[in-house]
Amino acid sequence: MSLQRKLITAFVCFIIVPLLVLGTIAYQIISNMTESRYSDQTELTLRALLRNVEQVFNEMNKVTDSTIASDAIQEALLNMQNAEIDEINYLELNEVQRNFRELLVNHPSVRYAFMYTLQQENVHKLFSKDSFAPLPFETFKELEIYKKVIARDGLPVWIGPYEHEELTGSEQVFTLARVVKDIDTLVNKGILLVQIHNSDLDSIFRYFRYKEEYTNYMIVNDAGLILYDSNRELERQSLDELMPAQNWGTEYDSGRVSFRGVDSVVSAIHFGRSEKWRLVAVTPWHVIGGEFTWIGFIIALSIGICMIFACLFILIFIQRISKAIVETAHVMREVERGNLDARVVVRGNDEIGLLTRGFNRLLYRMDELIEEVKEQHERKRAAEMAVLQAQIKPHFLFNTLESINILAIQNQGKKVSQMVSKLGNILRISIQQQEEITIEQELAHVRSYLDIQNYRFEDLFEYEIIVDDRLLNHMTLKLSLQPLVENCIQHGFEGIEYLGSIRIEITDSEDNLYFRIQDNGHGIPAEQLSKIHYMSNDMNAFVNIPELGERRGIGVSNVADRVRMRFGEPYGLMICSAPGHGTVIQMTIPK
Repeated sequence: MSLQRKLITAFVCFIIVPLLVLGTIAYQIISNMTESRYSDQTELTLRALLRNVEQVFNEMNKVTDSTIASDAIQEALLNMQNAEIDEINYLELNEVQRNFRELLVNHPSVRYAFMYTLQQENVHKLFSKDSFAPLPFETFKELEIYKKVIARDGLPVWIGPYEHEELTGSEQVFTLARVVKDIDTLVNKGILLVQIHNSDLDSIFRYFRYKEEYTNYMIVNDAGLILYDSNRELERQSLDELMPAQNWGTEYDSGRVSFRGVDSVVSAIHFGRSEKWRLVAVTPWHVIGGEFTWIGFIIALSIGICMIFACLFILIFIQRISKAIVETAHVMREVERGNLDARVVVRGNDEIGLLTRGFNRLLYRMDELIEEVKEQHERKRAAEMAVLQAQIKPHFLFNTLESINILAIQNQGKKVSQMVSKLGNILRISIQQQEEITIEQELAHVRSYLDIQNYRFEDLFEYEIIVDDRLLNHMTLKLSLQPLVENCIQHGFEGIEYLGSIRIEITDSEDNLYFRIQDNGHGIPAEQLSKIHYMSNDMNAFVNIPELGERRGIGVSNVADRVRMRFGEPYGLMICSAPGHGTVIQMTIPK
């Protein structure tokens, strides 16, 4: 990654990102604090609102308390239950009903009232109501609400709108149901149902809606059915369809959810009565945090503009520095690839200019030193190669002249002549100044050497050379095969009682040439073979073999060193051998 990118990344990671994270955290904290404070305020509002709502219901409870204990209702129940329907004196009954109506009519909230008699199982209208007929008592007895009213044993039970439309009708009214008892015997005599107007509730919610015009108040039952909506828009709908399902607390709970697709704060408080109703307040979040959101937007916009200017400043400020560094790094890569003529363009007299000028001076000095090292290395390499080639000449001449001397003593002039001729061929190739010769010339040198050795050691070995004619013109190191063959004769065939065999085979691959010399001699013990690091950089790897007590293997070491010095890794010699199975030496060089 470039320096410019690193600086920009560091600026983003250590300045912009922390600012964004801190801004987000601050927004969340302030948002949560705002929500918490609004929730506390809403709780106080809901509790005050709930007291007013329950006061309406409690007032009707008190009205019906005095009504069911009055002489009029007791006399009506007595007359309706002690006589057969045909024997009822309707004049007296009408008088009783009129008296009962007078007890309720004084309360302006009463909209409709009727009563079931438990013994006669009849229904009697106390207030008339158009387009609504009371549910027959037989059907009423099958409803769950009937069992609840009986179980309350005279205590009032409130039925919300739309909860039991077959009993209370489809209008948006609340209905009170309670058992009427005989005052003397406390025996259940009937069930009174009274429906009230919503005018008192409307006036309560109208006041609070005026105080908080954006807040929607609802009365919801335990099934999520909206019984009353202060805006008269959501009645009879299910609250669970308008917002995600909530696990409401036992008394008061509040949370921020999506209500009808709008981010809102929904608060709910339970009624204190036995009905499992909740008073719910819904306020859009933009109303609560509108001002805070706007301030946050202004702050975020200001920070964003400052960040943009800061980024532009960094880009402009570091562009020159990063450009100079990039150019310097580019020149360094050119130098690394071997282009020592590359130079950095000097700009300015500041620290960057000082750095580039110093770097250029370093390159000049490095170029001079490399040229000196190259000259010294060439001189050293030529001297080492001359020494290695010189090692072969005395080594080979000593053995050959010794053999010629023996033949001369034995008066074998013809063999002496042949050996001298072969030796001349060998010396002719050896004294050539070039380092590499063709494979054909090298094989001619090896044949001359092997013929000389056959003159010296009759019936000791035979040899075979296998090579494809297309490889004869490829180049190889001069005097590279003869030392390897000499090693087979001197060490592999020493003291054998069978005919030795030397096989020279030259093959190739796409990139390399392979010279394999194989004999059937004694082989090399594993312990001794493990000490020959023929691919090592150790120049004495083949020379000192303490077990033999003498310097042997110098020819093989010589070839290995020359190949390694001439071609480098991974070229050189590989030796495979085992006692009693002969030895294979493979030399690998590039084509």
